[in-house]
This record gives sequence, structure tokens and C-alpha cells, in this order.
Amino acid sequence: METMEKTSVAERALDQGKGILRLAPTWVPRSFCVPGRRIKLHPDDYYVLGGQRGGIDERWLSSTTPAKNGPLTGKNEGLSAIVFNDGNKEVQILLKDAIDELKGAIIGDRLWNQYKSWPMYSKFFDNKGPLPHHIHHNDEHAKLVGQNGKPEAYYFPPQLNNHGGDFPYTFFGIAPGTTKAQIRECLANFTKGDNKITNFSSAYRLEPGTGWDVPPGILHAPGSLCTYEPQKASDIFAMYQSLVNDAVIPEELLWNGTPKERMGDYDQLVEVIDWDANVDPNFMENHFMRPKPVRPVDEMKSQGYSENWICYKSEAYSAKELTVLPGATVTIKDSAAYGIIMMQGHGKMGVWDIETPTLIRYGQLTNDEFFITEKAAKEGVQITNYSKNDPIVMLKHFGPNNPDLKL
Repeated sequence: METMEKTSVAERALDQGKGILRLAPTWVPRSFCVPGRRIKLHPDDYYVLGGQRGGIDERWLSSTTPAKNGPLTGKNEGLSAIVFNDGNKEVQILLKDAIDELKGAIIGDRLWNQYKSWPMYSKFFDNKGPLPHHIHHNDEHAKLVGQNGKPEAYYFPPQLNNHGGDFPYTFFGIAPGTTKAQIRECLANFTKGDNKITNFSSAYRLEPGTGWDVPPGILHAPGSLCTYEPQKASDIFAMYQSLVNDAVIPEELLWNGTPKERMGDYDQLVEVIDWDANVDPNFMENHFMRPKPVRPVDEMKSQGYSENWICYKSEAYSAKELTVLPGATVTIKDSAAYGIIMMQGHGKMGVWDIETPTLIRYGQLTNDEFFITEKAAKEGVQITNYSKNDPIVMLKHFGPNNPDLKL
């Protein structure tokens, strides 16, 4: 008993999962969004936090990053929790706290020594309509308000996109030939109704099973497909479009991420824009992502699985889609720690039962999200698909500079 008291919950959870940590669902509301209702939350629970908080249209995955949702933000909002089975009860501790305590034993010494944290997270973003044309600051601009910059990537899982929502097209960038003065005028007109900033952009049709890379400084108005979104550990953004689907965007969101001494300075907002990247005439070629096999397709299938890189254009994170064929048992090795979310099927992963729930109540625990330590990833994770018909499909999100990413 004395030994148990000296062993922390984080250590016991790590031992219980043999290097694989079970995570609880993390739901995040957005006051400026209308939920697309494709992230498996129970229909009664999308507004469970109250109308003032807005609907829940995001589920954050493997997150040690707090959500920035204004003064009403809940305690630990956006932070993932580890679930530890302690006899007859289930105890939860924050993934962030466990990593702060155990360091490289969870994320690996490479990442801990460089970042002293888990430097990314992923999420499901699920909006009924398009988001406003907005921007994420780079490290230089974000540092001015005490945050990190935010590159992000999109992948549109077929399992969560049985319908496309109201507008399955995303505006990216700024049309070549546009001037900075024209964009500045749009920003200055933010409080005068529709500032028409998307007049100077191009919309691209979104396709399930594909994705996009979005570095900081790129203007983008994400369309209404349900999106899996790996990103750097930050929640910084500024909304540059004033009216979307007849919904007015509060002016405070235009200045979100702006240093106090430059509030009201429209030149500052223009400075945040990576101009050359936005007006790139080869924008699609440089940012669109189709899945790429991790290894030769026939070789993988002969071993009972297939695996594709789905997010691979950023050094800040990467992601894979792993499919384990019906009836197969496979051992998958990776060189870095990662989080997973189940998209389809059921079976066993290490010591854990894994399953893909159809409907989740707010606060309910699941067996669809886990975090794999670097040690367990390198040793290999054994996965068994119990079904004779249904594949197991999971998405895997990795931190910066994945040693395996060599395309």
C-alpha cells in the first residue's frame, strides 16, 4: 500500500495501459458557430453548456492546449484528460499534467528536450456553414500577445461526412493582382455590414478523403465539411470577414491576437498576412494534399493493413490514416509518440478494447481515443480487428519533425 501511495496516478496510468493512455472526449463550444452535428455528440447535448456559450462543434484530441473562448471559458476547456481505472472507480488527470510530470517517458526525450511540452493537438471541427475568412498569426506576431503561432492542416474523414453541410467550399488566400490597400479597406469596413473580403479570394470544392495544409498568415474561410485538423499547440486567430451566412461577426474577433498598443491599427492586421503565400498562383498545387501510402500498398495489404500519410506538408505536425483489415492482427511501429482517434470498427489495441461509438453523451467516457508513448510506438502497437467484415480505421496525429516522414 505504501508503494502505491508513492506512485503517482500518471505513472500508474502509464503502467496500466502498457504505454498507451486512454483519453476522455474533450468537447469545445464556439459562440460564433452552428454545429454540423456530425461528431457523434447526442442531439440533446450540442447546446448543453447554454446558449450564451454557443453550440459544441469541436472535439479536441490529444490536447494540452487550453481553449481561448473569452471570459466564459470553462475550467480546463480544451484540455484532454487521461482515464485511469482505479479499482471500482475511474480517475481522470490532465494529459498536460502527466506530460509535465513524466516528460520524455510519454512524448519522448526528443520532443521534451526541445519543447518541454506536447507541442500540437488535433480536433474535429464540425460547422453547419462556413467559417469567416480568418487568419492565424505566425510565431513572431503571436509572441506579442504571449502565444505560439498556429499552422494547421485539414483532412475530411469520409466517416464523418455523410453530408456536406451548407457550403462545402473553402476560400483560401488572396486572388493574384489584389493590392494590400484593397484588403485594408475591407478591414476598415468591418463594422459597416458585409466587408466583402471574400470578393478577393478563391473558393475550392472540398472532397472527403483529401486535405489541405494551411500555414500561419494564410487567409482561409473553412467550408462546412467535418474536418480533422492537426495543428500547432495554439488557439490564436483573428476574424477578417464581418458577415457570414447573414451572421454578424463581433468586431472584438477582428482584433483578437492584436497587441493592446496596436488596437485599431488596420496596418497591423495587414502585417499579419503572409502576402506572397496568399497570392501564390500555384496555391492548390502547394497546399492540397491527397493521401500518400506510407509503404508499398501491396506489401502493407499482404500484412493485413494499409496506412497513408494524410497531413505531411508541415514540420509542426503530421498525421496518418491507419486501416486494419477485417480479421487481421498487425503490429505497427512508429518512431514518435502520437494520439489516435477511432473512425470505424472495433477490436483490441495493446491491452485496450477499442471501439467506434455511434452516439456519445456529454461527459460520457469512450474507448475511441488514446495516446501512444514514444517507447510503445517504437516497440510496436499490436492491433486486432475482431470483425469479419468491417475494417478498423483510425487517425494518428504526431508532433513536430516526425522522423518517419520522408516523402
